[in-house]
Amino acid sequence: MAELKYYTPEGLEKLREDLHHLTTVERPSISRQIAEARDKGDLSENAEYAAAKEAQSMLELKISKLQEVVGNARLIDERRLDNSKILIFSTVKLKNSMNGAVVTYTLVPENEANIKNGKLSVSSPIAKGLLGKSIGETVEITVPAGKITFEIVEITRQNV
Repeated sequence: MAELKYYTPEGLEKLREDLHHLTTVERPSISRQIAEARDKGDLSENAEYAAAKEAQSMLELKISKLQEVVGNARLIDERRLDNSKILIFSTVKLKNSMNGAVVTYTLVPENEANIKNGKLSVSSPIAKGLLGKSIGETVEITVPAGKITFEIVEITRQNV
C-alpha cells in the first residue's frame, strides 16, 4: 500500500497543478515528438524516435507516481489541533539561549518544507525536538553542528 502523506490545501493544490501540467502539456508534446520522429522513416535506426519513446516512458512513470501521491494525500484539519503545544502547522518563535537570536519557523509536512521561507519539516531535528512542547519551555536540540538550546517564546497556528 502507498504511503499516506499530509498536506496543506496549498501543497495539495500544487501537486494537482503539476499533475495537470504533465498530462495536458507534457504528454501531448511527447506524443507529437514521437509522431514527427516516426514520419522520418525506419524506426529501427531512428535515434529521435528511441529518445522520444524513452522520454514518454519516463513521463508516464512520473505521472503514475504523482497520481498515486495525490490519491493518497490527506489534508490536515488545523482546527482540530491543540493550540497550547507545538504541533504540525504551529508557527514557533524561538530564542537561542547562546546568542539571544530570535527565529521563527512554521512546522510543515516534509514535502512542503522551505527553510528560506521559514517552513521547517516536521521530520527535521529541530522540529522533532520542539513537537509537543509549550510556551516558556527550554529545549536542547541536537543538530549536526552540535547542541542548541532554545526558549519557546510564542506559539501560533498557521491559517491552513
